Amino acid sequence: MTSAEQNIFSLSTIITEAAAGNARMQQHIYDRFAPFLFRRCLRYTKNIMEAEDLLQDSFIKIFKNLQHFKGEGSFEGWLKRIIHNTAISHFRKLDNKMNPQLTVLHEGMVDKCPCAIEQLAQKDIVRAVTQLPAGYRTVFCMFVIEGYNHKEIACMLGCSEGTCKSQLSRTKTQLRKKLAALYELN
Repeated sequence: MTSAEQNIFSLSTIITEAAAGNARMQQHIYDRFAPFLFRRCLRYTKNIMEAEDLLQDSFIKIFKNLQHFKGEGSFEGWLKRIIHNTAISHFRKLDNKMNPQLTVLHEGMVDKCPCAIEQLAQKDIVRAVTQLPAGYRTVFCMFVIEGYNHKEIACMLGCSEGTCKSQLSRTKTQLRKKLAALYELN
C-alpha cells in the first residue's frame, strides 16, 4: 500500500476490511505493525528465529481474531496483548517439554529498573537475568519490564499472588548476588 493509500483509509477502516478478509488490508496491518511487534517478540525469546516464529504465530492469531477487536482501547495495546499471550502459551508448552529460557529483555530495560541498576552495564544485567530459572525470569520481566501487578501475573501464569511475590523477592535476591559477585571480580 502506498503512503497516499495509507492516508485515505483510517485505521478502523483498515481493521474492518482486514477482518473481512481483505488481503491487501491485512498486508497493510502486517507492514505497519510487524517491526514494532517483532521487537516485542525479541523480548520473549533467546534468538531471532524464535522471535520470527512467535511473530508468525501471533499474526495468525491476530488475523483469526481481528473481528473481535471492538475499538475499546488502542489497537497497539490489543496487538501487544496477543504477542504476550502467545509467548506465555508458547513457553508453557515448551516448559512441559524442556524448561524454556524465557528472557523478555530489551534495550530499554535499564530505563525501567531502579536507580542503582542504572549504574550497571546493561549487558551484565541482561546476562544475570538470563541465567535465572525460567519461573523467576518470567515473573521478574512481567513485573519490572512489562509493568504487570502481582494479581495480573498470577492470573496469566495460573498461580497465586503469593507465589508471584515470593518469586520476585527470590529473583531480586539472586540478581543482587550475581551482580555483586560480578562487580567484586572486576
